[in-house]
Amino acid sequence: MTINKSKEELAQERLDARAAKDFAKADRLRDQIAALGFEVIDVAGGFEFRAKARFPTYASTRDIKAIKVNGDIAIAMIVDGYTADAAETVRTIKAHCHTPIVALVAGDPAELIEEIDLQFQLLVITENFGWGENANALLKNISSKYLVIMDPSTRFTGNAMAPVLAELSKGEFSAVGWRGGLVNTEDEWRSVDDKGAGEVDVLFSYFLAFNCADATNAGGFNNRAIYYRNADIEFSLRLRHSNGRLLQMDLPLEQARHHGYYDTDEQFREIQSKKNYDRIRAL
Repeated sequence: MTINKSKEELAQERLDARAAKDFAKADRLRDQIAALGFEVIDVAGGFEFRAKARFPTYASTRDIKAIKVNGDIAIAMIVDGYTADAAETVRTIKAHCHTPIVALVAGDPAELIEEIDLQFQLLVITENFGWGENANALLKNISSKYLVIMDPSTRFTGNAMAPVLAELSKGEFSAVGWRGGLVNTEDEWRSVDDKGAGEVDVLFSYFLAFNCADATNAGGFNNRAIYYRNADIEFSLRLRHSNGRLLQMDLPLEQARHHGYYDTDEQFREIQSKKNYDRIRAL
């Protein structure tokens, strides 16, 4: 593991790898140095460092470039305010697993900057087109085979990633998650009954893991979903309509204050939730 090595140690390893013509390793080490906020420059007799921006800033999600991560699965969060709570969530993830984490931040990343390391990267957008477009940007640009979209209010109390990756790797389910349930058809799909662990109709975005190819084939998230509520249900049903199966799991997670619901303007919340719900009825 190189996660605790200094930039000088990583740069020397990169130099040795290049001398051995192991250019793939050299490229990985270059990326690790970049994650520490530096660009390594080859010079006669060694190397030098040049400070670089620790995170990219884009005008909107439509400008985001490819996001490279290591491994088959990554965690993605959409952060719109309450960055201190999001930073605490990142720390709980780091405490229990080494899965790459990407935060898409609308506005000032504040405390999240201090969490940048080889495991955590962030990108900032200055114009926010809404939850659906943000989720699609993460789906489109993150390089992993599987992706977890999770709310910044969801905290790890153990390694939730190992059982999730094991389940997705079996290929039986297109998506697995922490909370979800069966749609109640008796009230025009207005509610979801939580039946606990097992196969379900829908999964919620508190913690939603999926096969990226299956999600893309199903059309991804709806770009018209400005707000998350019911948009995760719509996404679940898109997967189901593409013959994907969904699994609810018992995972070592807990819910902190859900700012996306409790601290959002009530009128905005209800109007946008209804718009998402009306699209579900039209499916």
